[in-house]
Amino acid sequence: MQIEDKKAQEQNQESGKGTLYLVATPIGNMEDITLRALRILKEVDLIAAEDTRQTLKLLNHYEIKKPLTSYYEHNKNVKGNYLIKELLNGKNVALVTDAGSPGISDPGEDMVRLAIDNGINVTMIPGPVAAITGLVISGMPTGRFVFEGFLPVNKRARKERILSLKNETRTIIFYEAPHKLIYTLKDLYNYLGERKIALARELTKKFEEVVRCTLSEAIEKYETQGFKGEYVLIVEGASEEVSMKEKESQMENDWEWNKKSIGEHVEFYIKQGMSKKEAIKKVAQDRNLSRNEVYKEIIEWKNKGNTE
Repeated sequence: MQIEDKKAQEQNQESGKGTLYLVATPIGNMEDITLRALRILKEVDLIAAEDTRQTLKLLNHYEIKKPLTSYYEHNKNVKGNYLIKELLNGKNVALVTDAGSPGISDPGEDMVRLAIDNGINVTMIPGPVAAITGLVISGMPTGRFVFEGFLPVNKRARKERILSLKNETRTIIFYEAPHKLIYTLKDLYNYLGERKIALARELTKKFEEVVRCTLSEAIEKYETQGFKGEYVLIVEGASEEVSMKEKESQMENDWEWNKKSIGEHVEFYIKQGMSKKEAIKKVAQDRNLSRNEVYKEIIEWKNKGNTE
């Protein structure tokens, strides 16, 4: 046992609590696991896995036999409480995801907060992360980047999320499932415009593939070609020049709106085909106000004899 891990366990023995180990596992190639990760998996009392079938393959490969329990999105509340009980009783628990580092785009982040709230020591056994692996082989700038994970399923929330990235100059990283890939590519193209993109799949595996092209080229390719496996999408950020022009345009719009009343602003959007609710929400965003503030201004505006 390494000195650092031994000290942590000694401290926990004094408190009577166990340690929650976040253990990174391979994202494809079974050899991509650290010696420390293997040791911790052998030493803990219990392993909590997002996908027990996938984790069992890893454990069998390295001849590790330990009690295994599931911990995933749809049972995290019940299992989270169960794991906390075990940890409070002095058991050491390893948390693993189906591939990569737990806590990144998976319910592991909820388990971490729960453990911290209960005064339980949490430590990380670092290893592979698909987002970073995809980024460094994409050919995109790596000095500054932003990780967005999976986009929202809801169409409106999805559109708002992508539009919020329109002026983002850093490289942008997304995760996407194969059955949603073509829809995501089209949304990115429609809301961000033409950009360079790298599509990485089967990372570290025998059939690893990275397609480097533009969004429009990717749409054309994947509309006529089958695809398998989850994707890491690495998208070019907006150029500094384009981003600055967008911001200047927004400043001009803000200046124009400041010349009008909030009521006139809302009326403008309604005439463009928005519902009253949608118009109020948009005005609130334009003016950095709450919707309640906009509602109050509209009432006062109407009381002065104006109409919507």
